[in-house]
Amino acid sequence: MHKKFSLGIRLALGAATLVAHSLAWSQSGSSQPLTLIIPYPPGGSADMLARPMLPELQKKLGRTIVLDYKAGAGGSIATQALARAKPDGNTILMVLTAHAINDALYPSLPYNTRKDFAPVSLVATLPLLVAAPLATPANTIPELIDYARKNPDKLSYASAGNGNTSHLAVELFKSQTGTQMTHIPYKGSGPAVIAMLGGEVSLMFDSISTSYQQVKTGKLKAIAVTGAKRASILPDTPTVAETLPGFEVNVWYGILAPAGTPAATIDTLSKAFAEVAAEPKIKAQLNANGYEMVGSTPAAFGQHIEAELVKWNKAVKDSGAKIN
Repeated sequence: MHKKFSLGIRLALGAATLVAHSLAWSQSGSSQPLTLIIPYPPGGSADMLARPMLPELQKKLGRTIVLDYKAGAGGSIATQALARAKPDGNTILMVLTAHAINDALYPSLPYNTRKDFAPVSLVATLPLLVAAPLATPANTIPELIDYARKNPDKLSYASAGNGNTSHLAVELFKSQTGTQMTHIPYKGSGPAVIAMLGGEVSLMFDSISTSYQQVKTGKLKAIAVTGAKRASILPDTPTVAETLPGFEVNVWYGILAPAGTPAATIDTLSKAFAEVAAEPKIKAQLNANGYEMVGSTPAAFGQHIEAELVKWNKAVKDSGAKIN
């Protein structure tokens, strides 16, 4: 009797868990597909992170997930779309570091960065790679600084868009080195890398995931990485900090929902992203492209965003960076 009673309790608890899970999604209208807005075009680092995770996320959530690409304005077009979305659990957004940068960089935004969104999870981080066409007349950071100082504005740098981390990282670099280079923004890392391959620009501080394969095949060269330590996939490439102590810029990727989304829905989404980020096969695949998987709680991601807002507000002011 004792074993049967124990089994009955376990079955009842399991059923209760399933019911709670179903209720969380029934409240959010889960019969509809879940839209994941990506703030840059296909082929960029956000896309490269989201796609490998998608099949497992759909299994865990029991929902179809649709990727919706809304590029432009450093990600703020996509962020505005999320701010206007119903808080019903049917729309979420992958944000990057630019989400914190935009708050300081743009004179006004059509949303409140701190109040209009509910943090879900910090999914991953990634260093930038200082990549360049083979013809660029610099192979190291000291050579790049020397050439840029002697030839003001002769070098051009691509970015994934105004206000993107790839834009502000170079503004910080210019500020710290007393150099001048011409900014040429693109709508995402994909088009910017194509511009480098075509020799349209001299270099880019790009997400390592989108330039690594081109470096690996010898189509672009790696000058440095912007993390605190050398990247495991490019161990022979020095950090910028080896020349400029203290210089460190990492891209981060997280998930937001509209403010007012039910807490149960936020919790379900957060746990799903964390579990998928920890899946060995997915983790290994993304690590191979330079991503460091995280999968945080909503509270931890909220704290991270606040710290980044403070950091980039100071960085924008100190660098004098402006939208151009």
